Amino acid sequence: MRVPLSWLREYVQLPADLPALVERLSRAGLEVTAVHAYGVPLPPGLPAPQAPLVWERDKVLVARILNIAKHPDADKLKLVTVEYGADQPKTVVTGAPNIAVGESGQVVILGLRGCRYFSMDKEGRKTIATLEPRTLRGILNDAMCMSEFELGLSEDHEGIILLDPAEAPPPGTPAADLLGDVVLEIDVLPSMARCLGLVGLAREVAALTGLPLRLPVANYPTTSESVERHVRVSIADVQLCPRYIAAVIRNVRVGPSPYWLQHRLRLAGMRPINNIVDVTNYVMLEQGQPLHAFDYDVLLRRAGGETPHITIRPARPGETLLTLDGQKRELTADNLVIADSAGPIALAGVMGGQETEVTAQTRHILLEAATFDLVSIRKTARQFNLFSEASTRFSRGVSPAQVLPATQRALELFHRLAQGQVLAGLVDVFPQPPQVQVVHFTQRDICRLLGCSLPEGEVERILTALDFSLQPLPDGWRVEVPLTRLDIQNGAADLVEELARIYGYDRLPERLLPLELPPPQVQQDEDGEEKVRDLLVLHGLQEVITYSLSSPEAEARLHPKPNHAPATDYVRLLNPISPERSVLRRSLLPGLLAVVRHNLEHNDSLALFEIGLVYIPQPDSDLPQEQRRVALALWGRRYSPAWDDPPHSPAPQYDFFDLKGILEALAADLHLPDVQYQPTDSVPWLHPKRCARLVLRNSSLGAAGQIHPRVADQWQLPRTLLLAELDLEAILAGIPERFAYRPIPPFPAAKRDIAVVVPAELPAEHVLREIRTAGGSLLVRAELFDLYTGPGLPPGTKSLAFALTYQAPDHTLSDKEIAKAHEKIEGRLRHVLGAKIRGKDIA
Repeated sequence: MRVPLSWLREYVQLPADLPALVERLSRAGLEVTAVHAYGVPLPPGLPAPQAPLVWERDKVLVARILNIAKHPDADKLKLVTVEYGADQPKTVVTGAPNIAVGESGQVVILGLRGCRYFSMDKEGRKTIATLEPRTLRGILNDAMCMSEFELGLSEDHEGIILLDPAEAPPPGTPAADLLGDVVLEIDVLPSMARCLGLVGLAREVAALTGLPLRLPVANYPTTSESVERHVRVSIADVQLCPRYIAAVIRNVRVGPSPYWLQHRLRLAGMRPINNIVDVTNYVMLEQGQPLHAFDYDVLLRRAGGETPHITIRPARPGETLLTLDGQKRELTADNLVIADSAGPIALAGVMGGQETEVTAQTRHILLEAATFDLVSIRKTARQFNLFSEASTRFSRGVSPAQVLPATQRALELFHRLAQGQVLAGLVDVFPQPPQVQVVHFTQRDICRLLGCSLPEGEVERILTALDFSLQPLPDGWRVEVPLTRLDIQNGAADLVEELARIYGYDRLPERLLPLELPPPQVQQDEDGEEKVRDLLVLHGLQEVITYSLSSPEAEARLHPKPNHAPATDYVRLLNPISPERSVLRRSLLPGLLAVVRHNLEHNDSLALFEIGLVYIPQPDSDLPQEQRRVALALWGRRYSPAWDDPPHSPAPQYDFFDLKGILEALAADLHLPDVQYQPTDSVPWLHPKRCARLVLRNSSLGAAGQIHPRVADQWQLPRTLLLAELDLEAILAGIPERFAYRPIPPFPAAKRDIAVVVPAELPAEHVLREIRTAGGSLLVRAELFDLYTGPGLPPGTKSLAFALTYQAPDHTLSDKEIAKAHEKIEGRLRHVLGAKIRGKDIA
């Protein structure tokens, strides 16, 4: 928000120390992000560079035109004689198109010889020049009537500045005293939306500085004719429109606004249009209440000559509106509209309709002032990408109490600047006026929340300056909250926060917390998730975070044949920002695959994981089921080359067993020793012969393996990419509450190998399970270390070799004990699996 200090100074006296004011505003929650100077120097100590052009006080002056004559040798030039506070008038040559021969009395800004001004060089670049005498068609010229461009006020150089003679200072006044200004750019937080009007900001300044506040008081005459005969208003839903005021102004003269008004709007970042529209914008910037003016004659014509009936309602199916920007808008039931009997005439709080806009031919206007539901306005503005000063204010919350003062202020300016005749009364529809909120609080509340008490006089001064009504009580205060303070929702705590904000947090003494810190709450799910994250990082993976929003097309590309992917329900966004972000994801893989594809060009190895939520629609609920999952991706070289590697030797690449090893290590770290890997061909995004489903106690944890070749091609990824997606909640649920830790045995272990021949289709996992069952407590480790399928074996079989480790916790095992345990394992493998022991049953 841009705040011209000359404008703010109308409502509150400003301290001389501008840097101190900027710091106090920022400390009070109104951060000053930039400071701009126009024609005047900035005081030292501000976080801003000096203005590139400072107007010389003796060379850039206010002047009054005495006469305008035709240049004798140039049709487009004029000779302008001005008085500027000197003993003798001065004649200036100008080609300004906005003055004419024979006119007089206009007030202009005169630049004298030696003044600096903005100009354009031969290459069209903006530069600063110094005014030197020169001859124009035979006439010496050593001064100039200046435009806004030359003074650095705007880019407008089509004509010279013409001030309102009735309000201009005497000739010879330095232009810096009239038009020079300093503009603050303030970042207004949503909780301080009341400061989106200069009156609200002035109240904050008055509270911070203790200086008096001067609020504008509207005063205007009205006709004897009542407005209620000329317009009717009804509200369909009071939750969407709590209050609506309509006023009618007749016989307005539409034209340019006086220069002072245009100047203020430009400094505040708005473009002047005409006096009617400019007044609505001016009052919005002053009061923080957006307004809109309709052409009343158009409303009368649309009503067939009957009294126009304005209705505030949601749009109906099929309705459209041609807005002021010339765009035809297709409306939905989510759009709140201002309508008459013929249909919508404006998007409530966002933009007016083109048919009812004020033009040069407008003679009678209807003024709208209202408050609307902030969520509705925010949705409509986002839907149509229409973000304006008005929608910004409505989307942050405008109090119904602001509507009446803003209406009265606008009516005063319409009468003053457009000579409008204001019809008596207002059509004020306010079905449910809010109740005044009353809060009782004491010094104990202040001490409890701030750690110290505040002087009673300072408490009363601050709250009174912020427009709260106070009544002292024996033990504290009874406070009535002004209706404009929509942010006061938490009683005494909010009032104490206001006191601390204005008093100054930096002035509060340091105190230790008066309360004991509460014991930390154990968050099993969050702690478990963090542990999984840490373990994966420990094993060399990097975490990525992708959008929770995806698209059905991206999810379908996880299927080898996207066009034949099964129909799937999604949680869909009502107003997606793009087709690629139109649904809530059902899998982490689309986002992870996109990250892999992006990084392939920059890396020869990737080891990534993501932990996040997926959203599964539920047929019996409006809310989806949220599942936490973890996804992994491996690709490329297993490790970076070492200095002693043979030159040009092929780098080992990640394979399925690297992925399986990471998952096994993760399971071991989480005390999940019973995870089984079962072959599967039912996971569409994995290679049917190079994948496995992870199972824990008959519960599926997910799947892991090599990407399906067709899926890899659809995503433009290498076919050697390894993927896993697991149900994190199922993993965490399987972690036992207590773990059995055993001391490291002091007695040596004994190692034996066993090689068995089994049917080729029998999974090694089944063999391992039988080995562990038969080995009992003496078998502490069993690992597969070799697979052989070559010559020397019966057809349809394979040889599996396992390394077995035997150890007792209380003594050294004898050869006899080891042999007995080993023979028991061999016997079970023969009996249960029909296996043959190599070296005994088969060569």
